[in-house]
Amino acid sequence: LVKEGSKVNLKNHPTDFTGDYTDKKQAVKDLEKNVARMRELQDVLYAQDKYSLLIIIQAMDAAGKDGAIRHVMSGVNPQGCQVFSFKHPSATELDHDFLWRTTQCLPERGRIGLFNRSYYEEVLIARVHPEILLSQALPDELLNEKTIWTNRYRSILDLESHLYRNGTRIIKLFLHLSKEEQRNRFINRIEDPEKNWKFSMADIEERKFWKQYMQAYEACLSATSTKIAPWYVVPADDKKNTRLIISQVILDTFK
Repeated sequence: LVKEGSKVNLKNHPTDFTGDYTDKKQAVKDLEKNVARMRELQDVLYAQDKYSLLIIIQAMDAAGKDGAIRHVMSGVNPQGCQVFSFKHPSATELDHDFLWRTTQCLPERGRIGLFNRSYYEEVLIARVHPEILLSQALPDELLNEKTIWTNRYRSILDLESHLYRNGTRIIKLFLHLSKEEQRNRFINRIEDPEKNWKFSMADIEERKFWKQYMQAYEACLSATSTKIAPWYVVPADDKKNTRLIISQVILDTFK
């Protein structure tokens, strides 16, 4: 859990941390228990129709976002859960403010919404590749390197405060993967015919900017983790442990 106001150094967060879970079979069993309990509490959330839960997942490529969603939410009633994946914005989306396209996908009362990537891309990939800002047709006076990121952080925090005041609880998960483990997973995608479709040369190109991405994530996590909408840095080198941690964070939030 990233405490509000703390300065994040990702080097202090090991990507292969598993705590007490040396037995992967036990981690799977505990995940099943958590999923069963989540199913019960989701029914209460849906029946009460007062609160909604927004889960945001951010990560580098191959960190296991899709797999985590599939396994952790496997027992949840699909009527009460919505998953949205945000890729390159459309021309229409670029003609609006950077929060517009995700705001339309926020969960209704009684429901769980999952964002596979989110509005945080606008202070992550856009910071690593500032040329992206040029496609957003922003006024010239807003394209100030010294103020644009601070202003975007403030817009995000204002949105999340507004959502909290209206009954939406927010969990933000950064799946913290090592560069070496990403390499291994890319190789596996190349060598396994059933996983070839997951591989893209664009992913290899983005590895060149690893250091810049880590700096962008550190700045983002430091600036936008709050008591009402906290960030969690989740070790992602071990997929089973990653999924168990995510399920426990969701379960704690439900309670």
